[in-house]
Amino acid sequence: MSEKEIERLKKVYPIGTRIVLISMDDKYSRLKPGDKGTVDYIDDAGQIHMKWDNGSTLALIVGEDSFRKE
Repeated sequence: MSEKEIERLKKVYPIGTRIVLISMDDKYSRLKPGDKGTVDYIDDAGQIHMKWDNGSTLALIVGEDSFRKE
């Protein structure tokens, strides 16, 4: 992901943005569709690090995971 794309993500999903998970293809995750969380930060690879309401801190991967703003 380019720096420009990461900067765009940071504008669309600033710290504190509430997110609802639609789907995640990770069989080891406790997260399920409908879970909600708050954006903690976006790293240099473009992963959206989350503080999920269920206590998880698993990051979202743009293009692999499906999610929307709350």
